[in-house]
Amino acid sequence: MNPWIPFTAEVIGKRREALRVHTLRLRIRDEAVRNSYRFQSGQFNMLYLFGVGEIPISIVSDPAESGFLDHTVRVVGKVSAGLVGLKKGDTIGLRGPYGSAWPLDEAQGMDVIIVTGGLGCAPVISVINYVAERRDRYGNLKIFHGVKTPRDLLYRKRFHAWQRHPNTEVYLTVDHPDREWKYNVGVVTNLFRQVRINPERSMVMMCGPHMMMHHAVRDLLAQGLGADRIYLSLERNMKCAIGFCGHCQFGPKFICKDGPVLRYDRIREWFGTGEV
Repeated sequence: MNPWIPFTAEVIGKRREALRVHTLRLRIRDEAVRNSYRFQSGQFNMLYLFGVGEIPISIVSDPAESGFLDHTVRVVGKVSAGLVGLKKGDTIGLRGPYGSAWPLDEAQGMDVIIVTGGLGCAPVISVINYVAERRDRYGNLKIFHGVKTPRDLLYRKRFHAWQRHPNTEVYLTVDHPDREWKYNVGVVTNLFRQVRINPERSMVMMCGPHMMMHHAVRDLLAQGLGADRIYLSLERNMKCAIGFCGHCQFGPKFICKDGPVLRYDRIREWFGTGEV
């Protein structure tokens, strides 16, 4: 299949997650393409709004779920605003999947630690869903999620549901609480002091603002976690998704092709934490 040519996909469902954030459920119209389409957690598609443009969006559904693809879209520009404005039955272009995946096979038998901040938590949602549906394959699941205000908390119902799963801990925090907020207050890295992390049997998967990840990596390394046990999902201005245009270059790597999921010890020289 030509990586430049998008498939036609139909909106078959839509769910509001928060203010200006929606999850679109898409189905590839061509049955042969739909049946052969495969992806791994952490990969993304390029979603094309006809006549407007295309943007990279993480796939948040479970790879084992067939027939549809979920993408959480936050309004930040013309394309994302147009995508969020779509209705059931509308069509868009879709090409992919692209990029690297989370190390879910390597993490089997280990504790999985999810660290995420801000509104960019979509890349790890597929990880949480994947582990939650396969709890017998993994150790403890610890989820650390921080946002600025309670209004920014995406997937609120899902966080509460995940907390009820066996061997699963969910820690939520905000910078600016309201009167109804009953969880933690402060940056997400403050939560590490409340929880015992076993560095010998833990795998960390992280996404969010660069500065948050910068401090989280530093704190986790200080607790003895190996740099080869920390995986980050990085964001860059991806245009072509196949390493051709150069917009997403990161050191010697291209986020669209070598990432977005990258192991920390392989990128720390360019990540800027000062740990070399």
